[in-house]
Amino acid sequence: MNDIKIGIIGCGTISSIYMQNIPTFNYLSLIACADLDINKARTQAKKHQIPKVYSVDELLNDPEIDLVINLTIPKEHANVCIQILEADKHVYVEKPLAVTRSEADRILDVAETKGLLIGSAPDTFLGGGIQTALHLIEKGEIGKPIGASAFMIGRGHEHWHPDPSFYYDKGGGPMFDMGPYYLTALIALLGPILRLSGTTQISYPERTILSEPKKGSKIMVSTATHISGTIDFGSGAIGTITTSFDAFGGSTLPPIEVYGSEGTLLVPDPNTFGGPVRIRKRDEKEFTDIPLTHLYQENTRGIGVADMAVSILERRPHRANGELAYHVLEAMHGFHDASANGVFYSMQSTCTKPEPLPINNRF
Repeated sequence: MNDIKIGIIGCGTISSIYMQNIPTFNYLSLIACADLDINKARTQAKKHQIPKVYSVDELLNDPEIDLVINLTIPKEHANVCIQILEADKHVYVEKPLAVTRSEADRILDVAETKGLLIGSAPDTFLGGGIQTALHLIEKGEIGKPIGASAFMIGRGHEHWHPDPSFYYDKGGGPMFDMGPYYLTALIALLGPILRLSGTTQISYPERTILSEPKKGSKIMVSTATHISGTIDFGSGAIGTITTSFDAFGGSTLPPIEVYGSEGTLLVPDPNTFGGPVRIRKRDEKEFTDIPLTHLYQENTRGIGVADMAVSILERRPHRANGELAYHVLEAMHGFHDASANGVFYSMQSTCTKPEPLPINNRF
C-alpha cells in the first residue's frame, strides 16, 4: 500500500510527540509542518527531520499532502479543520473536536459533503492498557457490566502551568480539559450514552497563580471547576464521573472502575497508554494484576492517525473518528446543561462503539 502523506499545522509543545511517533508507523510519511510562527515550524522541522516548512496556506495548497494533523489551540480547531477539509484533505484534530456543538456540526457536515474523514484525539483508548481492559470485558471476565465510575480529581493547573488562565475561562475547566480521555474510554468500554445528569460549581471564584513567571497573579474563574455527573449507557450500565480542579489535598480514588456481575475491573489512567489493569472476581479477596494483552503501552500519541490511514487505504471505518468525538463533546456540554437546567440531558447524538484492536495488532 502507498504511504499516506502527513502535514502538521501547529508546532507547539504537543507537536513533538506526534512528530516523534508518526514516522514509526507503517503507511505514514510526515512531509511538512506549519505554524503561524514560522520560526517554531523551522525549529521543529529541523529537530524531527521534516522535509518541508510551510506557512499554513502553503501546506493546505500542497497537493501531495493527504491528511493534516491539526494541533492548534482549541478555539481554532473548528476554523482550521474546515480550512483543511476545504483543501480536500482528511483531518485529525487534537481534543476536543471543537469548542461548541454547532462548530462540531459544521466540521462533520463539511467532511460528509467532501467525502473526507475526520479523526480526533484522544487515541489513548487504543493503547495496550484500555484495549486489555476491553478484551477482558469482551471475554466476559467480569460478567455483564452493570456500572462504572470515573474520577479525575486534582488541585488545578495554577500550581505548575506557566500560563494557566485559559483553564479557568469559558471552554476550560476539568471536564473540557480532561473529560475527553475519561468519556472516550468509558464509551470504548461500555458503548454510547443515552442520557446524563450533572451538578457543577465554581468552588473558588478567584485563584492565585503559584507558578512562574506569573506567580502571584490572580485568575477570575468563569467556568465550573468541580463537576459530578451520572451516565446512562445504551448498554444498560450506569456510570458516575467526577472531574475537579478543586481538591487541594489530592485524591486516592482510581481513574476508572467497571463493575460487572462476576467481578470488578480496575482500568488504567485514560491519559496514558499502558497499565496497570487489575481484576477481582466474585468472592475473591484481592485484586490480581493482569498482563497486558495488546501492544502500544508507551506514549504512542498518533496511533489514531495510523488507524485512520489504514482505514483510508482499506476503506474501512476508523476508531478515533469524528462521530465518537462529537458524542464526547456533546456529553461534556450535557453535564453543564443538566446542571444549569436541573433536568436530565438526553443525548441527541450517538456513535458506534469502536471495534477492539486485535491482539498483537501493529500499525
